[in-house]
Amino acid sequence: MNNFLPPQKSQQFTTRNEEAAAAAAQDEEEEDRRKENQENIESRGGQDRTLDVAPRPEPPREEEGRARCEWDFHLHTVISSSDAASSSASDTLGVIEFDPPGALIATGGIARKIRIYGLSSLVPQEIDPPTIAFLEHSSACSYYICTPAKLSSLRWRPGSGSRVIGSGDYDGVVTEYDLERQVPVFERDEHGGRRIWSVDYSSWGMAVGASGSDDGTMQLWDPRCGDGGRCLSMVRPGEAGRSTAVCSVEFSPFDSATVAVGCADWRAYTYDLRNMSGPVRVFDGHAKTVTYTKFLSAHAMVSASIDGCLKQWSVADACAVRTYRGHVNTRSFVGLSVCRDGGLIACGSESDQVFVYDARWGEPIWAHRFEGGFVSSVCWRQAGSDRCTLVAGGSDGALQLFVGMKKSSS
Repeated sequence: MNNFLPPQKSQQFTTRNEEAAAAAAQDEEEEDRRKENQENIESRGGQDRTLDVAPRPEPPREEEGRARCEWDFHLHTVISSSDAASSSASDTLGVIEFDPPGALIATGGIARKIRIYGLSSLVPQEIDPPTIAFLEHSSACSYYICTPAKLSSLRWRPGSGSRVIGSGDYDGVVTEYDLERQVPVFERDEHGGRRIWSVDYSSWGMAVGASGSDDGTMQLWDPRCGDGGRCLSMVRPGEAGRSTAVCSVEFSPFDSATVAVGCADWRAYTYDLRNMSGPVRVFDGHAKTVTYTKFLSAHAMVSASIDGCLKQWSVADACAVRTYRGHVNTRSFVGLSVCRDGGLIACGSESDQVFVYDARWGEPIWAHRFEGGFVSSVCWRQAGSDRCTLVAGGSDGALQLFVGMKKSSS
């Protein structure tokens, strides 16, 4: 259910004239509010163009019934370590990423390792009823690469044939690794040593990467350029004169010109790559830091925050469409992933559970409890509208792999 409550009705008047007068007064008050809001925006930074802040929400539309689960999810594989010393906060998984074909899984986190797994070796053969495979990292992992710093972000570089993966680390460095040779091939240290929270690449044929950092900037760069990659553009979201950490960066897979960022100032922003002088839209509605932004479709975006909720937004006008509540998130990055074909949203939780929401409803449709730590990362494999694969990682370093099948309609 949308968390916005409809405005209370004004006092009913007995005559039509009085009703008309009340409506006119309300319209005038609303116009004054909009003018005041615009004046405040213009005084914050004097950007070259007007910021479009989300308008006051309309009363929520009635939704079709309560949330229902149209999927059967089964736990297929658990990957952990038998070494008790390794199964601790020192191996917290901060990021999980499928390669574009969906054949490889990469993980990274506090352990300063990029681990690569082959999906075919993790999913058991079709067995009815399905059985759970319990594996150790040492045997399940195809190989790993040691990194000089803790990792907060991983992203497969498009067009590399799943050979190159980019990372962002706690030392503020973007590094690309050649996985066949298992060596670094590109390094960019332009965030002043401040932690990089997110790295992404455009999937539209352009060799453009983006990184968001604690230094308050989102930077666009060209990995083909030597000497750290030429900076194509840099923006500082938020109010002028005040730095806000950039926690999330994602290029739109539907629009070659749009990139979204989530920030510690409780807002998300979208920018047009053709004119980075100011944001195209400002998504204002969370009560704390926005930790993730993901495009659900060409028209919808989902954001996560440590205010304990997810929000779906209209990309066109920055209006809040729906709020998702059920998981617990007040202090940590717990992951966010969208299954676009299935219309599903997954996130972790500080209640030691992984949650799945159907984009149509604000309540979770499925949850599964982990043992030994909170769920710190999630990732869907984009595999069609009737079958999906979800991988979730915990703060103890364990991976769990789930397979979902769409229930047959009766």
